[in-house]
Amino acid sequence: MTHAASPQTVLVTGASSGIGAEVARQFVAAGLRVFGTSRHPDAVTDPIPGVTYVRLDNADLSSAQACADEVGPVDILINNAGESHAGAFEDTPMDEIERIFAVNVFGPVALTKAVLPGMRERRRGTVVMVGSMLSSFPIAFRSTYAATKSAVKAYALALRREVAPYGVRVISVEPGTIATGIGQRRTIHIGENSPYRDEFEIVAATTAANEEKGISGRAMAEQIVSAALADKPKPFYARGNRAPVVFLLRRLAPRQLVLDLSSRVHGLPRSRG
Repeated sequence: MTHAASPQTVLVTGASSGIGAEVARQFVAAGLRVFGTSRHPDAVTDPIPGVTYVRLDNADLSSAQACADEVGPVDILINNAGESHAGAFEDTPMDEIERIFAVNVFGPVALTKAVLPGMRERRRGTVVMVGSMLSSFPIAFRSTYAATKSAVKAYALALRREVAPYGVRVISVEPGTIATGIGQRRTIHIGENSPYRDEFEIVAATTAANEEKGISGRAMAEQIVSAALADKPKPFYARGNRAPVVFLLRRLAPRQLVLDLSSRVHGLPRSRG
C-alpha cells in the first residue's frame, strides 16, 4: 500500500501583511503546508485561508526557537519579516541602530539557526533571505537599513556553500521599490533642527513617489516563491527597478558613477563631499 507524500512545510515570517502575506498566499495555492509568523498571531486582521499563524518577534531572539518548536520540521524558510528605516545617520541613536539590526539581521539569523539542524539531518531544505536592492544601491539617509540588508545578503551567500553538502539551499532575494504601503510603516529618525533635514525631506518625497509606482507585492512574491521551489536555484535574485539593466550598470560602471546615479534618482545632486 502506498501513501501520497506529505506536502512540504513552509514557514514565512512577516506573513500578516505586504510581501509576506502574498508569499504565504501563493504557497497555499501551490498546495504546500504554510505557517506564517506575526508578533500577534491572534490579532491578524485579514488571515489567509490555509495559513496557520504562529508568534515570532524578530527583536526577541528567544522567540525564534519557540516558533521553530511550534511549527516542527520546516522544508522552506522565507525570512521576510523586517522593519524599514530612514533618517540621518547622525540623528539615529545607537540603541535604535542596535534595535534595527536585531529586527532585520539577528532575528532572521536566530530563526535560521533554529530550523537548520533539522534540514541538515533530513538532508533537504531551502532558506530564502529577503533583502533589498538598497543593499546593492545604497543611498543617503537609508544607511542603517541598507547595512542590515547587506548583512543578511552576506549571510545567505556565505552560508550557501557551508550547508550545500547537506542538501540545504540558501538564496538571497533583493526586492526593488515595492508598492505595499511600507512607507507608512517606516521608522524615521531626523532631528527637528537637523542640518540634514532639507536633503532628507527630498529623499523622503522621492522615495514615496517611487514607491507609489513600484512593483506589486504579488509580483515580488512570485519571484520569491519561484526561487524557493526551483530545482536548481541561483544564489541571488533581484526584481523591480529595472533590475537587469541596473545590475549590469553596477558591474560595468565605476562605483562612484553608480552612487551618483542612485542619488539622482532620489533627487540629490552629485556631491564629492
